Amino acid sequence: MKMGFKFKKSVNILLACLTALPLMLTPTQVSAASDANINLSSEKQLIKGFGGINHPAWIGDLTAAQRETAFGNGQNQLGFSILRIYVDDNRNNWYREVATAKRAIEQGALVFASPWNPPSDMVETFNRNGASAKRLKYDKYAAYAQHLNDFVTFMKNNGVDLYAISVQNEPDYAHDWTWWTPQEILRFMKENAGSIQGTRVMAPESFQYLKNISDPILNDPQALANMDILGAHTYGTQIKDFAYPLFKQKGAGKELWMTEVYVPNSDNNSADRWPEALDVSYHMHNAMVEGDFQAYVWWYIRRQYGPMKEDGTISKRGYNMAHFSKFVRPGYVRVDATKNPDTNTYVSAYKGDNKVVIVAINRGTSAASQRFVLQNGNASTVSSYVTDSSRNLASLAPINVSNGAFTAQLPAQSVTTFVANLSGGNSGGGNVNTGTTYEAETGTTLTDAVVETLYPGYTGSGYVNFNAYTNSAIEWNAINNMTTGTKNVKFRYALESGTRNLDIYVNGTKVLSNEPFTETGSWSTWGEKTIQVAMNSGVNTLRIVTTGTEGPNMDNITVTAS
Repeated sequence: MKMGFKFKKSVNILLACLTALPLMLTPTQVSAASDANINLSSEKQLIKGFGGINHPAWIGDLTAAQRETAFGNGQNQLGFSILRIYVDDNRNNWYREVATAKRAIEQGALVFASPWNPPSDMVETFNRNGASAKRLKYDKYAAYAQHLNDFVTFMKNNGVDLYAISVQNEPDYAHDWTWWTPQEILRFMKENAGSIQGTRVMAPESFQYLKNISDPILNDPQALANMDILGAHTYGTQIKDFAYPLFKQKGAGKELWMTEVYVPNSDNNSADRWPEALDVSYHMHNAMVEGDFQAYVWWYIRRQYGPMKEDGTISKRGYNMAHFSKFVRPGYVRVDATKNPDTNTYVSAYKGDNKVVIVAINRGTSAASQRFVLQNGNASTVSSYVTDSSRNLASLAPINVSNGAFTAQLPAQSVTTFVANLSGGNSGGGNVNTGTTYEAETGTTLTDAVVETLYPGYTGSGYVNFNAYTNSAIEWNAINNMTTGTKNVKFRYALESGTRNLDIYVNGTKVLSNEPFTETGSWSTWGEKTIQVAMNSGVNTLRIVTTGTEGPNMDNITVTAS
């Protein structure tokens, strides 16, 4: 994203207009709606969350009250679960990021960081297409990796465990920052990214999700091994280009994040325009359904065109985001749904915490009646919340479910979120499908950990309590898979308060560092957390290890295909 108060250059405005053109040409005639079938057994991507960037260096920090609005999930709060922060090239400014990042983590959010420039002594100018540009000096790659390491360490020492750090913000749209060619990014990912410790590595954050800069990483085994998250921006990206077949082929165990966008423009005081703001939820729908993104991150959290206005109140654009962020929580899994049951109706669905969440968008100028059918699961009543021209996340009357189906009215030019507690069929949170459950106390190797039965609600014959802050471990020795590929691993655990981190190993290799397990409220309240890892066909091992914070009480894991 461009510095300070500037917008993208005219090319990006043109691209955004081209993207928005189909929205303006959408037919308004009403056709006979098909059922929206929600197949709770057909699991898609694991959701990591929704959020935006805080950028104190350019527009000032979020206030204490604005942090609550952004990351709280109560009334008149956005429920954001991801915060993006800025890696200043001047380390003397790193302190600016701490306060908001700490509060976001306290509220359960993930925090990741993106740099725009290396330190000035690592940069040189060169001629790019007849204009002066800058790049990282070829003999400074190792020093730059250490610079990123230093930022990770600084944040950790100040109470912020970063979930990930990016190599470069928009290396292919760097008029005001540092350019990288695909070959330069590939070299860094192969030779230097592996030295970044204590967090995940993200690349390449292309400004328009251009695959030419990420294809080389996916096609190179060493570079791919050093990349944990493929990050992308979708400025002007056409919906038909949201899908990434090569990532599906090569990216097993990696995460796919949309890490920056604003939609459909950055005009002053545009955040409340209606129905223009409906483009936000439509864009999010396509990011989830067509792009299989696991995270959706806006540009500035607080801006006159953003989810929060400059006065700290939530905008129409923000309420469109909140239809996802408040209800589709980290660890939920998108499930298959009829994505376009009527000409102007768009549907996506998610499950987690024994709930199903359905987000339905009506972009037409007339109200629509839509029937939803739950497959492989059921519910008795459905709560619903609507945003349209006159309402913001307004709670509607409960809807009764009959024989696994319910019908709802979708107001003209609106977004509605439906939430129901599941019963029967696949009612579990995250990953039920045809997965296999492995108890923590049976068939495992325990290191400084013991089997207990003190707190009720466990499955099997007990649960496992970690006994040491560091290197206490549980290892499942016989996880059997029919095929090689990405697997969903759902942990059932209890944690009275706070957050505790675990390192996770698959077949002896560490695949996740300091993975956070957040509080469930009490030692007898069992929650669920889902991760995605690559496993082989046949027998696999999975080991979880404490890293200085002891660990939650662990009941079992359930492993399913992604």
